[in-house]
Amino acid sequence: MTITQNYNEGQWTIALEGRLDANTSPELEETVKCGPENMEILILDLEGMNYVSSAGLRVILQALKKMKKAGKAMKVVNVSDQVFEVFELTGFVDILDIERAQIRPGSEGDLE
Repeated sequence: MTITQNYNEGQWTIALEGRLDANTSPELEETVKCGPENMEILILDLEGMNYVSSAGLRVILQALKKMKKAGKAMKVVNVSDQVFEVFELTGFVDILDIERAQIRPGSEGDLE
């Protein structure tokens, strides 16, 4: 898994690429623990993520709890159909602010 971070005017974006599973989730967990103190919102961009396991879900839930405890917001964006299905099955759609990936006109099913 590859993690890319960007911080701009209170918005911290963490983009994930690859699989978020038992082997890779500790890296995301450590990244979230070391986030900027003055952020207002955490954006998890999952455009490049094609798989999430229960270990990955745990880290996402921990990030949400950390943000809520600090009175901050968290949003999960560019969620593929595969990952969204996992969020639906686990009830995460009810607790996360989620934006699904959009399909571009003429892209023949490729995710934007």
